[in-house]
Amino acid sequence: MPRYEILSEEAMDTLDRGWRRIVSEIGVEFILPEAVEIFRAAGCRTEGAAVFLDPDFVMEQVAKVPREFDLVARNPEKSVRIGGDNMVFTGVYGPPFVRDGDERRDATMADFERFVMLSQAFDQLDSAGGTICEPNDTPLDSRHLDMVFALQTLSDKPHMGSVTSGPNAADTVAMSEILHGGRDRIEEAPVTISLINVNSPLRFDDRMLAAMLEYNRANQAVIITPFLLMGAMSPVTIPATLVQQMAEALAGIALTQLVRPGCPVVFGSFLSNTDLQSGSPSFGTPESALGLLCTGQIARHLGLPWRSGGGLTSSQTVDAQAAYEALMTMLPTFLAGANYVMHSAGWLESGLVSCYEKFIVDIEILRMLQEEFTPLEIDEASLAYDAHQEVGHGGHFLGAAHTLERFRTCFYRPLLSSTENFERWKSKGGRDATERAGEIWRETLAAYEPPPLDPAVRDQLKEYVDRRRIELGD
Repeated sequence: MPRYEILSEEAMDTLDRGWRRIVSEIGVEFILPEAVEIFRAAGCRTEGAAVFLDPDFVMEQVAKVPREFDLVARNPEKSVRIGGDNMVFTGVYGPPFVRDGDERRDATMADFERFVMLSQAFDQLDSAGGTICEPNDTPLDSRHLDMVFALQTLSDKPHMGSVTSGPNAADTVAMSEILHGGRDRIEEAPVTISLINVNSPLRFDDRMLAAMLEYNRANQAVIITPFLLMGAMSPVTIPATLVQQMAEALAGIALTQLVRPGCPVVFGSFLSNTDLQSGSPSFGTPESALGLLCTGQIARHLGLPWRSGGGLTSSQTVDAQAAYEALMTMLPTFLAGANYVMHSAGWLESGLVSCYEKFIVDIEILRMLQEEFTPLEIDEASLAYDAHQEVGHGGHFLGAAHTLERFRTCFYRPLLSSTENFERWKSKGGRDATERAGEIWRETLAAYEPPPLDPAVRDQLKEYVDRRRIELGD
């Protein structure tokens, strides 16, 4: 479908001048000496951790980024292509809490595994995800091993890697080598894609950078994402925030290409605003939607694959607010054609909570939008002239041959929504959408079957996890 673009040529030129001034006059901090040295060796001016970049030099590096690339799954049929007109969807990422019905609690490893299984079960999600929730009942130093193991064994879709440190990223790479048959195989095309957040404004921290460099050297894909809440991490105007986003993302992308020219990287955007009355982050806002639409146009102008959007909301529970805010972000995600969409299912409470019921609500939204944005096929058969001949004037089409041939597939059939009349709905318990969603995720998990995996490969992965856990002192 055509992409929705709202920036004029003059606006694009103004934004272009803005990011160039930031990187050259203010600079970007890289809190990792190795990263600063890479820039310095390439001829860039540095002052402590600050790197000052020639914009033309940045664009020379950006030009090396693949415009499209394959992200390989252990099941080849589930590999995906990132970039171009492709859209890839994955679930919520990062929350320390979960909500199950009325209960809000710390996330556990069992929750993490359940969300991986749900991500595997629904075809609307193309990836098993990454840190779908943060399992607080496992040791901090080694939980990344259990999480990657779950992603690699409970799903055969592509997955994300650990980014909390360089060694954690190295563990992800090593486990990927076991799963896919060696270093040479994973360097042919990436098998992981990992989120590298900027510590906005204008700073990359040492842990994220160390993880990023590990992935760059192994030719694994990364998403360079400025973390921008307007009024807190960026100025309060959308144009200023777009300029800062470009400066931060392009500086990080330049570094990836200095480490390994041609390694796959995605221009990331996480852009919303702060509620300046309370200081809380706001999601599903008009400002977020506008920023998303602009970012898509900017990324296409730069020739870069890009990530943004998702089913975001500030709501504390699965209510009308959670649904309409999620749609306020997901609809512009489709209109703008984001190539990689995180937080597509399960995000609640400003990203603090992974929610089972919200996961199902978001899957319903995804199912509808994926149907809505599939181009309409118009041909002689679809015009149904024979049905008019059969029914004639003043009749009805319920029993027409054209209807009987197509009634099973002609219309969208909802997963979650109710179309029952009031009496039937009442007789079945009068359940609202949240209650129905709870029933659906439980039924889905009960029917889950793990995708096949060579037992020898599984044993190798388990041995690696057990050995590294001991080495890490857990």
